[in-house]
Amino acid sequence: MKFETMVLRSLFVACVLVCGLILAGMITAKPTPVQLANSNRVSALFASAPATCALPVAGEIACIRIVG
Repeated sequence: MKFETMVLRSLFVACVLVCGLILAGMITAKPTPVQLANSNRVSALFASAPATCALPVAGEIACIRIVG
């Protein structure tokens, strides 16, 4: 067996193994649900919003800001 063939086969096996591990991790993952609807205040939904607008100033772009 040539050296190049052995390197290519081992690289293929390594790629298949990594892809299989990633796929198994995605299938078996159990994410926790996010509870945003429990709050009575609308401002709780915007708690992680930035204080300044990240969009460039142009035309008809409007940034929503919570004052309070």
